[in-house]
Amino acid sequence: MRNVVVTGLGFATCIGLSREAVTENLRELRHGIRPYPPFDKPDLRVKLAGIVGGFGVDSPDPEDWTFPAGMPAMKLETLRSLPPHGAYAVYATARAIADSGLSPDQVSSARTGMYTASSGSAANLYANLDRLKKFGPRRCPPHGIVSSIAGTLNFNLVSFFKILGSSTGFVSACASSGHALGHAADEIALGRQDAMLVVGAEDCNAETILPFDGIRALSTNPDPETASRPFDRDRDGFVGTGGAVTMILEEEEKAKARGAHIYGKIAGWGQASDGWHSMMPHPEGDGIARAMENALAAAQVTPGSIDYLNAHATSTQAGDAAELKAIRRVFGPGARVAVSSTKALTGHALSLSSVMENAFTLLAMEENFMPGSAHIANPDAEAAGVNVIRESRAGKVTLAMSNSSGFGGANVSFVFSHV
Repeated sequence: MRNVVVTGLGFATCIGLSREAVTENLRELRHGIRPYPPFDKPDLRVKLAGIVGGFGVDSPDPEDWTFPAGMPAMKLETLRSLPPHGAYAVYATARAIADSGLSPDQVSSARTGMYTASSGSAANLYANLDRLKKFGPRRCPPHGIVSSIAGTLNFNLVSFFKILGSSTGFVSACASSGHALGHAADEIALGRQDAMLVVGAEDCNAETILPFDGIRALSTNPDPETASRPFDRDRDGFVGTGGAVTMILEEEEKAKARGAHIYGKIAGWGQASDGWHSMMPHPEGDGIARAMENALAAAQVTPGSIDYLNAHATSTQAGDAAELKAIRRVFGPGARVAVSSTKALTGHALSLSSVMENAFTLLAMEENFMPGSAHIANPDAEAAGVNVIRESRAGKVTLAMSNSSGFGGANVSFVFSHV
């Protein structure tokens, strides 16, 4: 088995569009949650979102979209095939490629592949189906399918970046980009590919976020300073966000041979299912506990060697409590591992969240700090015996872990180490 390292990161998030901005906001616990104008309606209980700055992609006509500096030039035909989160993903992927130092020929090689994760674009799908019903199929936009269905990210990015290696899209709700990352790492470890681009992205709009209010999963707190508060006793749901993050993986020796900067190594990953409920987590956190145990076993390290754990914790009552129980089961009561949820700063990015938080974890390792779990005023009783840190801490992180969970009890966990 070959070692897999991370050599490039690209961000389009509500806490920054660059590695430097994201790192600083993580360290200083500056969130990206704001009042979202489309939610400013008397009949809507939800008022906030983690808004990605620099992008104007709310218009149904991509010709009206605006982008931050550094966005690759795109033909109009390409723009029309993109969902809003596709624009975030093009930006993040271009930044990750530049960060990695891979040449165009190395990106467009039979030895380089791409795995993606998104839920598709609910906004585009709704608009296309509405037009179909009103005017018939021949009046639907020709790019309507590829700009909306669940594989949209894969269709668009593989063609735009001229990917020649293995490619596919993953759809396992909020564990999606974790599954993409894990299986991409396996492609390299097994010798099938030398490099993989892993991309997670989600729209940040009403059609993607508001359906979660139907299951009472969204916070109705209008205060951006306290709405997203994982592990707090008084949390009332998550704040939605969108954006994109791209991570570039390479085989360790090839990365070293070309002098690449290495953020860290994927020491091991694990997955497990709850087998419990289509929406609710196992009340004892059984699946996420077994995913962590599998990741530790794959990395051949003990729970006591982990310095920092970036928890999935979305700020929902059931989810946070189940994960806290799982952490106690795996690490034991009173364990030293520092635990936090960066979703207090970003909100919950759905299928994007895993690769985004894995990238955050690597930044923390690189910069020798552990981001705190912000906005906690009254810790959940289930946090007793768990070292949930409420402020960022300076210090070397030798081994770190990151968790993600999705609908149906899909759980993924990663262990990262220095090279």
